[in-house]
Amino acid sequence: MASEVVNRDHHVVIVGGGFDGLATAQGLGNAPGIRVTLVDRRNHHLFQPLLYQVATAVLSPGEVAQPIRSILRKHRRTTVLLGEVRAVDPAGRTVTLTGGGELAYDTLVIATGATHSYFGHPEWAKFAPGLKTLDDARRIRRSVLQAFEDAERALSEEERRRCLTFAIIGGGPTGVEMAGAIAGLARQALVGEFRNIRPEEARVLLIEAGPRILAPFPETLSSYAERALARLGVTVMTGRPVENIDADGVTAAGEVISAATVIWGAGVQASPAGRWLGVETDRAGRVRVEPDLAVEGLAHVYVLGDASLLAGEDRRPLPGLAQVAQQQGEYLGRALRGQILRAETPPPFKFRNRGNLAVIGRKAAVVQWDSVQLKGFPAFAFWAVAHVYLLVGFQNRLIVSLRWLWAYLTKRRGSRIIPESSS
Repeated sequence: MASEVVNRDHHVVIVGGGFDGLATAQGLGNAPGIRVTLVDRRNHHLFQPLLYQVATAVLSPGEVAQPIRSILRKHRRTTVLLGEVRAVDPAGRTVTLTGGGELAYDTLVIATGATHSYFGHPEWAKFAPGLKTLDDARRIRRSVLQAFEDAERALSEEERRRCLTFAIIGGGPTGVEMAGAIAGLARQALVGEFRNIRPEEARVLLIEAGPRILAPFPETLSSYAERALARLGVTVMTGRPVENIDADGVTAAGEVISAATVIWGAGVQASPAGRWLGVETDRAGRVRVEPDLAVEGLAHVYVLGDASLLAGEDRRPLPGLAQVAQQQGEYLGRALRGQILRAETPPPFKFRNRGNLAVIGRKAAVVQWDSVQLKGFPAFAFWAVAHVYLLVGFQNRLIVSLRWLWAYLTKRRGSRIIPESSS
């Protein structure tokens, strides 16, 4: 008898446990008459905006990630499945998982985010990892820390210089934050710990194809960011499109740059949601959605976050930011409750911009919020408070706050262990 009740429940399948998918699940909560299944290929929710701090030894992986089951443990009508979607059948309303298994749904929510885009050069990924997952962050951290160790025992000045050259591709927030963090590691945390090299002499290059870094920000903040990076010792190279990346380094605008560590932060490509659904996408693979986040022509299918394409009030596509995904998930959770339980027609989604933020280094950041512009320490404080607030779980907030305070006062990094090779 109990199984018959469950079968009559409206089944919402959510694919993806990022900001958007998680917020949708939390919005549906323990609503009677609705059961939720959340599928993700990883067992944890990841706070991606702070992932670069894992990559540069400021934070540990567990401080920016939390098990999805733990987050949703009070939602008794929500089931979490560790798995990866292989196909979607909108006509039959089923989701097929890799390795077998099929889920029937009444409503489908796809919140699978995006991955790296190498602009038609997938072979570059081997030499220039991007930063989207904990594995990416661990790989970059190992590469960065290993570079200093290799420089310490280098047999020639040429090899030492190559080991101490770090090239970051892309002048957006990810690239700027990564460049500033590596410069801080070299010029603050590692000073005095080596005998054959001076870590503070490391070359940190930020390579951007466009005319300026932080293009979405006002030019005044972009210029401030470039000056702040220069004070940290970062060389900003604008107007330098990348032409090749290999084991020796980078070629940008005809210049060959010898670098042992290259990090990619220049582009993203949406997940294969469009291919699963058999619908048209834009060049970045994003699925066009209606104002209520539904996919046109498909009943009860919604796409959120980085996988979706929706214009804001300025008629520009909404950016791939955590705050956009979070707000879309919160909106859809409420909208689906009203729609399923009370047959309500939801209002269109409206994005409320909580500001564009980018931290450059210790006491330096930029913030744009409507007409308000902040830079320097006030922006740094605003950035810190905003990110701690968005972290999932009190324990994570407390640990990260203490870690930042310790790093700020001592200029040291607490996560500088290079794991032994698994090979």
